[in-house]
Amino acid sequence: MPDALLKTQLANILFAALFFFLVPGFGITPKTILALYLVVSLLLIFLWRLAVYPRLSVRRSREQAILLARGAEADELFAEVNGNTRYDVQFCSRKLGDAAAVLVVADGADIDTESLDKLSLEGKQVVAFEDLYEEVFDRVPLSRLDRAWFRKNVSKEDSLGYALAKRAFDIVGGLAMVVVTMLVAPFVYVANRFEGPGALFIKQERFGRYGAKIIVYKFRSMQKNLAASDEWIPEGVNRITKVGAFLRHTSLDEFPQGINIIRGELSLIGPRTDILGLGQRLTESLPYYKERYAVLPGITGWAQINQQYEAGHVSPQSVEETQVRLAYDFYYLKHRSLGLDIVIALKTVKRMFFRVSSW
Repeated sequence: MPDALLKTQLANILFAALFFFLVPGFGITPKTILALYLVVSLLLIFLWRLAVYPRLSVRRSREQAILLARGAEADELFAEVNGNTRYDVQFCSRKLGDAAAVLVVADGADIDTESLDKLSLEGKQVVAFEDLYEEVFDRVPLSRLDRAWFRKNVSKEDSLGYALAKRAFDIVGGLAMVVVTMLVAPFVYVANRFEGPGALFIKQERFGRYGAKIIVYKFRSMQKNLAASDEWIPEGVNRITKVGAFLRHTSLDEFPQGINIIRGELSLIGPRTDILGLGQRLTESLPYYKERYAVLPGITGWAQINQQYEAGHVSPQSVEETQVRLAYDFYYLKHRSLGLDIVIALKTVKRMFFRVSSW
């Protein structure tokens, strides 16, 4: 937490300094006031988070709850909630009978409706396991999904306002990406020549919406004659050039896909697209995997800003990691909205800023 606070405050300092010192017509003077405020606020924030807030958290009472659910995801929720005092509830049992519990988190598959109604009449608040799991982890519990879930949450039509706003957002963002691509392309080309011959751009065949095949464009980041594989890269194998490492670290390798966004083949925000071979294998291995193609794939998405991948990678490198990504993707499909897209966009910009500054 202190590290995250420091990064956030440093970003605040940088943006504030750029604004106040580079906009000469702005009325607030002297600028020393800004510097003093930023330093004092940083010290006070750290004092609050490190000294005051922990003591308040310890004294805060937590509601007692019963968890009526089974399986690995239920175990995960139990451990997460009971292991962190930031939550307002604490599980005291995983079976009925604790009179002190005021909240019951129940999985409909593990308890009948009549029993749930009885608990409500006894004055206990009943919460669906799936809802609390989503609230805690920002992803869906994959084991609880069925065809009815997808009919309700994925096949729904987007509102006209959201569809128009998203498309306008995509066109503006796609044009900006194309402009950046044109500006940096000469420098990328020259830098690549120092590492040897090879194309400036590459084309990849990937899955688009509803599983349609599309061709996406990227700056080449791998060694000559090495295309992106439909296999995960083995540990210790490095196919990325030095220039490519910088392009990937800053996400500049993705910017040529602005042309795909303008064409309507991709969106700025959405589930990450897959190379054909890998996508086909994952579809065969993971239940409901193809449902993630129900919306336009995106350059960035809910999984990309929430999931932690193996060091040096920006995408899953195993079936297990892909399952976690899928849970985040389905959360996005269920809750997709303009507000959520804006949150993803802002967090993506923030992440890119810190990645560039840490290079």
